[in-house]
Amino acid sequence: MERIVIDGGFPLSGNITIGGAKNSAVALIPAALLADGISTIKNVPNITDRDALFEIVRLLNCKIEQNDKIIKIDTSNLENKLIPQQLSVKLRASYYFMGVLLSKYKHVEIYFPGGCNIGSRPIDLHLKGFKALGAKITKKKHKYILDAEELKGTTINLDFASVGATINIMFAATLAKGTTIIKNAAKEVELINIMDFLNKMGAKISGAGTDTITIEGVEKLHGTEIEVIPDRIEAGTYILMGALLGDNLTINGIIPDHNKALFAELDKMGVSYKLNTSSITLSKCENLKPTNIITQVYPGFPTDLNQPMGVLLTQANGVSTMEETIWENRIGHYPSLQKMGANIELKGNKATIIGKTELKGTEINATDLRAGAALIVAGLIAKGTTTIYDIDYILRGYENIINKLSNVGAKIKIEKI
Repeated sequence: MERIVIDGGFPLSGNITIGGAKNSAVALIPAALLADGISTIKNVPNITDRDALFEIVRLLNCKIEQNDKIIKIDTSNLENKLIPQQLSVKLRASYYFMGVLLSKYKHVEIYFPGGCNIGSRPIDLHLKGFKALGAKITKKKHKYILDAEELKGTTINLDFASVGATINIMFAATLAKGTTIIKNAAKEVELINIMDFLNKMGAKISGAGTDTITIEGVEKLHGTEIEVIPDRIEAGTYILMGALLGDNLTINGIIPDHNKALFAELDKMGVSYKLNTSSITLSKCENLKPTNIITQVYPGFPTDLNQPMGVLLTQANGVSTMEETIWENRIGHYPSLQKMGANIELKGNKATIIGKTELKGTEINATDLRAGAALIVAGLIAKGTTTIYDIDYILRGYENIINKLSNVGAKIKIEKI
């Protein structure tokens, strides 16, 4: 086991470079299996979710070559096998193999996906989409079996603009007969990255980034290459750190348009920053104003920044609110923040945060990926030493976070216990 130890209060100065987007990479890796031959994916982040996907890809008898952040996946000897529980539970994105293998083989056997405990996270919308395309779905205890004589294009109206369901249906429809239209599709920028990859393979997809995606089925796909877009959530997390502790902290490799909702809130709070084409420079803001935030599907304020943003709100002068509307259990970080001295009142999925409060270091536990990121932000500004346990959640989605922060002046380390 390992833990993160932080001595708080040190300014952050220098440069941090953002890695590839976790939420793109975890879909692009399974997507490579749709193609015949070799596909290359560049700027793949060094996170444990990547490694968990590699295990499944290798189980399915594909070869992976890795050179730093560039990976090559060779599907020449791909085999359709049962994806066992010990692999599927390692991450939520294991469900993308459902859409991929159903599309390619018309048969899938996989155990329930895993991931962070931030809510019930049903995959009903995925399954409804597969059924609409012609799949028969059998559930045996903790395993799904999907079969189809053939997949036929159709119009699918999503009840909720789910990112995972949109991507999975897109995968399944890529090799289906006829045209599939996904309405009320998720509009996240990661969808565009994935559409570009599939189209380079020979797919015929349009509309990603809008609420209507059209997929004209093709017979086969070929290997190609793609680059993972920068991680807007990683960028947002470091931007929040800069607002709290920056001393001309520069964050490089960002796409500003991807974080418009965050910038809008920072502007309301009085955070000053210098924004360039692909970087942002921030220094600590001494007089933060309170604000009221409601998480929404893209392009609204992202649920994945709810938790680290909550730490910034503890340092605002006045009463702020944070309301979560996407996941029902994005509140795992609040008890830890309260333990550190934050004045927070909880009612359902709405937090009322009264600031400004001094946070004090203590021993706390990460409960999910973004909660863990929030606790690192809290530890960096806290007085004294903060020790964070259950750090595997954090390492799932933040590339080299300890080194990146240490290099800009943070007193942070991982200890074995």
